[in-house]
Amino acid sequence: MMRIGAFLSPRDDLARAVDLARGADELGYESVWVTHGAGRDSFVVLAAYGHATRRIGLGSGVVPIYPRHPVAMAQEAATLQEVSGGRLRLGIGVSHGPAMSAALGLDMGRPLEVMREYVAVLRGALAGRVRFEGRYFRVAWESAFRPPSPPPPLLLAGLATPMLELAGALADGVVLWLCAPDYIRDVAVPALARGRATAGKSLAGFEVVAAVPVAVTDDVPRLTATFREELVRYLGLPFYRAMLGASGFGDAIAAFDQDRVRGSAAGAVPQALTAALGAIGDRAAVRGYVEAYRAAGVTLPVARPIGAPEAPHARPTLEAAAP
Repeated sequence: MMRIGAFLSPRDDLARAVDLARGADELGYESVWVTHGAGRDSFVVLAAYGHATRRIGLGSGVVPIYPRHPVAMAQEAATLQEVSGGRLRLGIGVSHGPAMSAALGLDMGRPLEVMREYVAVLRGALAGRVRFEGRYFRVAWESAFRPPSPPPPLLLAGLATPMLELAGALADGVVLWLCAPDYIRDVAVPALARGRATAGKSLAGFEVVAAVPVAVTDDVPRLTATFREELVRYLGLPFYRAMLGASGFGDAIAAFDQDRVRGSAAGAVPQALTAALGAIGDRAAVRGYVEAYRAAGVTLPVARPIGAPEAPHARPTLEAAAP
């Protein structure tokens, strides 16, 4: 059976999302993942998913590091790992300036350096004891309980090559979001391999998780419009713009910048981006797009129903992409 996960980040109806997670478990999905961002707390949502399911893995894709001290992250992760019977996959990331600095007033420092120190403290805390003196963190901490062993696998979010190389060197896997298959094959996987090589390791056993935006529907224009609305946010974030530019979509980004001035932002999203970054249509279209990610080097494609999990097409989409 081919491994596949499901991204189910609840919006207005948490109960509906929990029900979908239960359905994903029954359909044979390997894991269910949630984003953090401006939504609900990922760990609490995953605890709800874990309570409602029997065996499915629970992935955070991803929790931003800046609002949580690495020891606090370790305490939460260790607790969820214990509560869920060892099902957690811990995905973390630096997030973005608008979300961390502008919205929360947090100094991001040098993200690569911060992440390197954060991982060192986090791994020590997950093992129960950490002593660390760095530029960003100075920690002397010991757990009052015995953390679960083994700890959850640690995955880093990555878009540009420096963070991808760092993920390869330090983590057990990577979480990719909105990366087209060609970018994963030509840029991301080679960068991850370089990072693994610096640590004396190969890509064997390294998890490459990628969100795969999909929707099964008879109303392709309506779901395409929904997807365009979602893409507007990412086209405003520098890290995503740089990644999409490196993916060969520089002209599409320029067209978006020009057209949004004259009309709606969603209407300005070029068709080239919606076609390259998601699949909307019938079962064959969805499954074919998932397989394109496998062929690009993704070890765990994660089907992400476009729009909200409570939308009518979410369950048929999960059924279509199921293993």
